Amino acid sequence: MAGEKKVIGKSCLGREIFAVKLGEGTPVGIVQCGIHGREFITSRLAVSQYRYGQITGSVWFLPLTNPDGALISESGEKPLWKANARGVDLNVNFDADWGKGAKNVFHPASENYVGAYPFSEPETRALRDFTLWAKPNYTVSYHTKGEEIYSRFKRELPGESVLGAVLSKSTGYPIVRTVGSVGGYKDWCIERLKVPSFTVEVGSDLLLHPIREEHFWEIERRNVRAIADLSAAWELSVKK
Repeated sequence: MAGEKKVIGKSCLGREIFAVKLGEGTPVGIVQCGIHGREFITSRLAVSQYRYGQITGSVWFLPLTNPDGALISESGEKPLWKANARGVDLNVNFDADWGKGAKNVFHPASENYVGAYPFSEPETRALRDFTLWAKPNYTVSYHTKGEEIYSRFKRELPGESVLGAVLSKSTGYPIVRTVGSVGGYKDWCIERLKVPSFTVEVGSDLLLHPIREEHFWEIERRNVRAIADLSAAWELSVKK
């Protein structure tokens, strides 16, 4: 039902990870934010998008996938921290060419550590299990920074170019191709579920991590309508 709220799992320190539903029916989208600790400003964007509404079908918003990492960064203890509390970079812990990324490391660190094996972390297992349960037709992952959109993993999926073009037009961000980056949630959704999935990097590349609150208004302006526009284009994309 619309407005439904679920606890999809807990972090390695026991903090709850939430998902909130907007709308009803198809298409089903998943928008997940805050998988990297220092990128917690994306959680605020998820709230703005939820409040904007106007969704076609339904969307599950996951505002903060890595609550422990966000607290480590936001507290000022280690402001550039990306990983979870065990030093695993959650966005390289998915089973999609796991451990083959150009920047991967194989020991606990503030970023790029792939973990002992795919889905070694409770946060990535929770996101995996929830995604398999929700059966999305598309997914969007918000990160910082760079003002660009990543799509595709190995090959282009049906409908991906249509949805990518809509997302690019809505935000003003270009679609770019990544090289040497694997093991992320986007990659796994494409590989496992065969659904169009996108990573959106918000915030100017000139800004420093973590992006400060005074820059949020520009992020919100460029992204608040993006999921509404994307969901409205889904039916057109499946006809292409």
